[in-house]
Amino acid sequence: MKDNIRMMSENARIVEVILYVENEALPIEKIMDLTSLSEAEVKAALAELKEICQALNRGLTLIEEDGMFSFTASQDLYDRLRKSYGRKVDKRLSRASMETLSIIAYSQPITRREIDKIRGVSSDTIVRILREREYIKVVGRKDVPGHPCLYGTSRKFLYDFNLQSISDLPKLGEIDKLRFSKDEEEEEKENE
Repeated sequence: MKDNIRMMSENARIVEVILYVENEALPIEKIMDLTSLSEAEVKAALAELKEICQALNRGLTLIEEDGMFSFTASQDLYDRLRKSYGRKVDKRLSRASMETLSIIAYSQPITRREIDKIRGVSSDTIVRILREREYIKVVGRKDVPGHPCLYGTSRKFLYDFNLQSISDLPKLGEIDKLRFSKDEEEEEKENE
């Protein structure tokens, strides 16, 4: 067996670590930023990772969805893992996704711009993923120029997180209340 094992390149190893540490799907551009590798080097490293995962029959496999790369459990293990982990195996949310979902749950209705302001980073991709998984939905439009979408949580969110209603969410402490609050006056000034 040892003769068949090939050493991974340093580029593949660093990309593997980045995908593990970030714990969310990443586009090639983000991987380039985090590793200082060229686009060609990142693509080669991703191809190498995918090949090694398959060749060694690893528990994780590298997947690409809409230009976003991440690790997931190998499909042949789903049934076995589902007994212990339920929906977590194929519905796992990254830390950033959980943070964004929490912001929406506690601050709804909320615009994407307000989410970005609370998080301090762009949330476009995460909002799209949460919509695709049907954890959030558009609940209206804000009455400001541009009429941005207002997001709120869905019935699926309540079901998957074992909640009867939004009022069943854990109560926030004062620091968290401040963090999740939308500064409506400041938002109105920005829109003028």
